[in-house]
Amino acid sequence: MQKETVSSQEFQLQIQTLEPLLFAQPYDISAYGFYFRSLEEFTDKSANLLNHYGDPVEEFEIQFIDGDALDCELFKALSIHQGTIGDYLGACEDFSDDQKIRVILATSECGYNFDYSSDDPDGYDIDIYELDSLRDLAEQFIEEGLFGNIPESIRYYLDLDAIARDLAMDYSEITIAGKNYIFRCA
Repeated sequence: MQKETVSSQEFQLQIQTLEPLLFAQPYDISAYGFYFRSLEEFTDKSANLLNHYGDPVEEFEIQFIDGDALDCELFKALSIHQGTIGDYLGACEDFSDDQKIRVILATSECGYNFDYSSDDPDGYDIDIYELDSLRDLAEQFIEEGLFGNIPESIRYYLDLDAIARDLAMDYSEITIAGKNYIFRCA
């Protein structure tokens, strides 16, 4: 048997990004729900759905089934319902990951509301750091000179845990889609 070596340049991983898979669960217990990935698909299937008695089904609970973890967090934070499906799917497609994180933090942690038609996902005054702990934030602030010019020889004597405890008065930690963030709502 002869082995053939192939250079890694010949292989290209193609990642197919799919819209989130959602499920429309009818509130009518005599009807079956359906899966969908787009607003058009939801509209078509819901318009033709009848219950066991031949009556049209009009109200649905929308459930997130599969997709990107960040899109799932966005779904939960925005409390998606059948009136906001199109806006949500548009946000999944149009927003960057940073914008999604900002909206998730603003709505689920900082008490803001998000209106798709008028709000800018970058318009929230939130400080966000992708760090593992408040101690890491303390170290970053020292490196950036937030506490003034501290000579290198003195930095070893600073109590980073105490600084982290002080930072905890203004900053909070959260894990979103497997990543840890430190944030402050202004």
